[in-house]
Amino acid sequence: MPLLGICLGFQLFFPESEEGAGKGLSLFKGKNVKLSSSVKVPHMGWNTLEIVRQSELFDGVDNGAYVYFVHSLYPAPTDKEIVCTETHYGTTFSSAIEAKNVYGTQFHPEKSGEVGMRILQNFAMIVTR
Repeated sequence: MPLLGICLGFQLFFPESEEGAGKGLSLFKGKNVKLSSSVKVPHMGWNTLEIVRQSELFDGVDNGAYVYFVHSLYPAPTDKEIVCTETHYGTTFSSAIEAKNVYGTQFHPEKSGEVGMRILQNFAMIVTR
């Protein structure tokens, strides 16, 4: 069964967070890291996706497409092979991953207009196969 984690749901795929002592699901190795204090936190607003590895989730989505973010932390996966998109905001961070049937986005596709709708439609097609 395909699984999509959005924002905090994505962060929960990892075992630990700089935010506190709580434990995540440990689906992947790595941890959630606080955004740099050199930028306004939380990161709220539109930012771009750099597609670094093709994924069905991003079929029909252009490199450099804008999506909507609201977050103060981001996942830093140990295995960089699962990273599909990166975004720059004070640092370059993993903004989406795919590993087998698990997908995650740090941004909010449901708030990201036509691009977000395309991503959600792609996920729906993955689920209904």
